[in-house]
Amino acid sequence: MNNKRQQGKDYEELAVKYLKDKGYFIIERNFQVRQAEIDIIARYESTIVFVEVKYRTNASSGHPLEAVTVSKQKKICKAALFYMNKNKISPDNTPIRFDVIGILGDEITHIENAFDYIG
Repeated sequence: MNNKRQQGKDYEELAVKYLKDKGYFIIERNFQVRQAEIDIIARYESTIVFVEVKYRTNASSGHPLEAVTVSKQKKICKAALFYMNKNKISPDNTPIRFDVIGILGDEITHIENAFDYIG
């Protein structure tokens, strides 16, 4: 049986395939800064998309989308800001958004523009 880390990678791979099938270009995966990680950074048309992926095998612990708390959103936003600074991306010139993909069993739910930047 897979361990949790490998299982997480498998579900992220499923999310990557899903995004590619929808026309997204994957820029980077598992971008890490001090206390945060962005699972997938992609481009859709002219927009840079920061994607958080959550999965659950069943709903006994709640829907995976519920796991993206305000605290988690703040961490993702800080990591996104660091990524943008590092790569000289200005939100004034390049649209950005934050998406969440929830995988519950075999069902994928993709929320585009799931939350706004939290500073």
